[in-house]
Amino acid sequence: MLLHILFWSAVLIFFTYFFSAGKDSFNNTLLFSLFLMPVTIATTYVSIYKLIPDYLITKRYWLFGLYSLYTFIISGYLIMVSIFFSLIYIANFEYEDMNPITRNILLVTSGVYLVVVIVSAFKLLKLNLIQAENTKKLETKILETQLKLKEQELNYLKMQIHPHFLFNTLNTMYGFALKKADETPEMILKLSNLLDYLLYQVDKPFVLLTDEINHIKDYIELEKMRFNNTLDVTFITENILESTQIAPMLLLPFVENSFKHGHLKNGVLTIKIDLKYTSDGLYFSIENSHSNLGDTNKGIGLENIQKRLDLLYKNNYKLNIEDSENHFKVQLKLNTI
Repeated sequence: MLLHILFWSAVLIFFTYFFSAGKDSFNNTLLFSLFLMPVTIATTYVSIYKLIPDYLITKRYWLFGLYSLYTFIISGYLIMVSIFFSLIYIANFEYEDMNPITRNILLVTSGVYLVVVIVSAFKLLKLNLIQAENTKKLETKILETQLKLKEQELNYLKMQIHPHFLFNTLNTMYGFALKKADETPEMILKLSNLLDYLLYQVDKPFVLLTDEINHIKDYIELEKMRFNNTLDVTFITENILESTQIAPMLLLPFVENSFKHGHLKNGVLTIKIDLKYTSDGLYFSIENSHSNLGDTNKGIGLENIQKRLDLLYKNNYKLNIEDSENHFKVQLKLNTI
């Protein structure tokens, strides 16, 4: 309220000096300006509190134009009424005694509308800034919601992968324990390392690629104990940097899938794994012997990994799966971001 009073006081001073040019005294011009203040204030408030927020901001342009025209006509009439009453009060109907500027209806109207236009422009700017800020807040809120949903979906996918992977490993160890095999203690040690990775490291958004590689090697060693002499695995890595990072449990399920769904050919399960890093990305491929008489390699693990790739890497990856009569091959490329 105080700000409004100060502003309209400033407008009154502006009008007084604006219309004081000529032979009129300061007091007469001040009285003339006071007669103009009600119509100026009313027109301004109609513009900034009704026309702009209700019609211009809401993009109802034809209504804004129509009601603005009505406001212009009514305010123009009230300006002439104000001039008439000032003529009575100040000049006692002596038109020639009035200041030439105050006798110019066009100039007086222009002075009033100048104030209305300036205030309306500031109001429009303020509303646009508020709208832009609200839009930004809404976009931020939507983004935060999307990130939360993305995080929940990733956690859900991890929850599916973890028991799936853990069950298969524990099942293998259980078989060794029943046989009272000498390799059981070593298997338990390697399984302990895998469990540590599975339970504590996998919740991180990214881990070192070397950690993922080490746990792949541990898993291969576990499977070698289970398969004995019926397993032929080659795992080749090239140009792996110590600083390279990757989403946890991204490659390991591909390896686990090959062991679970691979089939013996001539009494041997053959698995070839290649992993190399180049300037344009990370290349991973895994191929295992396969029989079209057996079950498919496309288990829950592969489906979940593909969903995780979509969420984490979006368009920055390529996944190719080949399922032929004799082999099953997965090729993955993660682009350098």
